[in-house]
Amino acid sequence: MAGIEVIPVSSRADRKRFLELPWQLYQGDPNWIPPLRQNQAELVGFRKHPFWDDAEGQAFLAVRDGRPVGRVLALVDHGHNRYYSEKRGFFGFFESIDSDEVATALFDAVRRFHRERGMEFIRGPVNPSMNYECGLLIDGFDSPPTFMMTYNPPHYARLLENQGFAKAQDLLAFWGHVGMIETLDQKLKFVSNEAQKRFGVTVRRMDTRNFAREVRTFMDIYNRSLPGQWGFVPLSEGELAHMSAGLKHLIIPEMTSMCEKDGVPVGVVFGLLDYNPRIRLIDGRLFPFGFLRLLWKRRAIRKIRLISTNVLPQYQGWGLGLVLLDRLLSDVIAWGIEEVEFSWVLETNKLSRGSLERGGAKRIKTYRIYDAPLNQEQ
Repeated sequence: MAGIEVIPVSSRADRKRFLELPWQLYQGDPNWIPPLRQNQAELVGFRKHPFWDDAEGQAFLAVRDGRPVGRVLALVDHGHNRYYSEKRGFFGFFESIDSDEVATALFDAVRRFHRERGMEFIRGPVNPSMNYECGLLIDGFDSPPTFMMTYNPPHYARLLENQGFAKAQDLLAFWGHVGMIETLDQKLKFVSNEAQKRFGVTVRRMDTRNFAREVRTFMDIYNRSLPGQWGFVPLSEGELAHMSAGLKHLIIPEMTSMCEKDGVPVGVVFGLLDYNPRIRLIDGRLFPFGFLRLLWKRRAIRKIRLISTNVLPQYQGWGLGLVLLDRLLSDVIAWGIEEVEFSWVLETNKLSRGSLERGGAKRIKTYRIYDAPLNQEQ
């Protein structure tokens, strides 16, 4: 395409340009949060990460007059395709100036990559899968994202739709203030109390004496509880170990809840403090001292993101999700948390959506996963 060159990223210099492009595109945007630099390099595949043990990808950089103006990662997640018996390619880490010309050049490269590998469909954005950051922000541009949620300008949706992508599924973010707890529907509290008594379950926070093992238990239940959820693919053993090791430094025991039946963990919920304001201050650099600044005086953080409420399939429908959240509330209040974001929630998850809406939570952001067929020549 005239004036635009798309480069398959391979050299160290091009990798650096790929990773640093967002700092150019979002300059002056008060709501953008820089990514953690080392983490992003791993997830793109420029550094070792267990996701890439069973996936392949190629990063592309769009350059005009020697200056980067867009980027994208094309990838094939072999685990996903085995799990769903599909031939689906993915894309992620998409960034671009507001130009259909740039987007077309980038996605022409993505389509070529996937056709060469026999794919029939493309889905995204995933960075690099739905177990990590994913989805394109399509509304709620007036505030920064919470920790581990995506952000992008409004024009990205138009660029993708002009490339033939259409909505596959929306992911919703809900906001609540602790003051709303007093107005919660008493029926929800009743269900929680009755479920705990009827099924003989106990509930507790994470045990700090066995912290590493407990984090791994949390992640294992996450992995075992979601089959049947749209787009879900179990984390590999390597991913479970890697993610558990990373979360060990970020999880606060007070923001966790574990439900046990006969001494066996059957459900978990955990929230992560919203570290994003601090990530902005350290500009995404954890080293040499950014990690200390990230974790220093964490009790000053007043917002959390409740990431996931997970119950093993054989215990779903017991009301244990409410039991887990009920235990968490006292610690959330004692900590001094003022705001909670529940994200993300599949738009088709009527149970979770209904519970949040009945509790007074406000839907504040929508993230979209897009699909496109690959049979057309573009």
